[in-house]
Amino acid sequence: MSAPGDEYKHTIALANATLGKIRDLGLPADPRSYAACFTYATECNPSRNRVVDEIVARKGTASASELETVYGYTSDALITDNVDKLATGVAGEVDQVMAMIDAAVGNVATYRDDLSNVTEQLGQTQDREGLRAIVEGLVQATIGMEATNQALTASLQASRQEISQLQDKVEALRIDSQTDSLTNLANRKYFDRELDRCMAEARTEELCLLLLDIDHFKKINDTFGHMAGDEVLRVVAHAFRQHVQPSEVAARLGGEEFAIIFPKASLRATVKVADQIRSRVKAMHFLKRSTGESIGCVTISGGVAAYRAGETPWSLIQRADHCLYAAKRHGRNTVATHSAVVLAEAS
Repeated sequence: MSAPGDEYKHTIALANATLGKIRDLGLPADPRSYAACFTYATECNPSRNRVVDEIVARKGTASASELETVYGYTSDALITDNVDKLATGVAGEVDQVMAMIDAAVGNVATYRDDLSNVTEQLGQTQDREGLRAIVEGLVQATIGMEATNQALTASLQASRQEISQLQDKVEALRIDSQTDSLTNLANRKYFDRELDRCMAEARTEELCLLLLDIDHFKKINDTFGHMAGDEVLRVVAHAFRQHVQPSEVAARLGGEEFAIIFPKASLRATVKVADQIRSRVKAMHFLKRSTGESIGCVTISGGVAAYRAGETPWSLIQRADHCLYAAKRHGRNTVATHSAVVLAEAS
């Protein structure tokens, strides 16, 4: 375990590295740029860093939005705007309900006064005609109160329906905030949160991380267009979902890179699932939907690392990414494990 002083020095070093990236890229020193550059500067995802390096080499810089796209993050601005709109809608409905309740209280008070007056009049009236007039007045007041109650009930039912719809929108927003819109897998933010949680709950080393990357994906985009590339991403993501259990998390990290967290799986079991996914994707034949043109077969490469007690999420991701890069170097369409890579590099 590192000493508090070491943690402080490490934190300051990361902050300085992040500020250095902001300065090198010429980005504004705002929270969004800092958050976007932090992952780049800390090199917790080397394969994504190589994509950023290519953008910088080509353009001389990379914007915060480009970094967010590469690393699988999206700006919080849209979510914040939607939350504000929903909050305004809820507040408006609550105000309407409170106004209706106030009006109902006023009507009840008026009706109570009418009843009090009737009681008083009944005590003072001796003739039949006077009694008839009092009863008719009471009937009219009761009819008016009944109509008011019916209108209030209708209004409250409408508000209840509106609030229910707003609740549905809040739930949809919650799902959107943690889902990649293209593949419907978990997004990078949700992946990071779930990886932290799974590692915190892990009592043994039976927790594995699988990183997967579509081979030669840039060639698919360049040859068949980005729409075809998006379709490949969706189909491959669907293949992942066929092999993921409810307790496991499949996510798109950015671009053509994916991850699956196996919170209660051995290295052997994880590699078996990874090979099943790899074989399933390889057996598919992809077509360009707009023209029917054959894209052919698509392969994926994978890297698996088993959790080591006490290590950080960054360390686990780096080890899995190192395996993924080794799988790419050794011909692609394969799955490499950390132990096998270390053994190969040592020989």
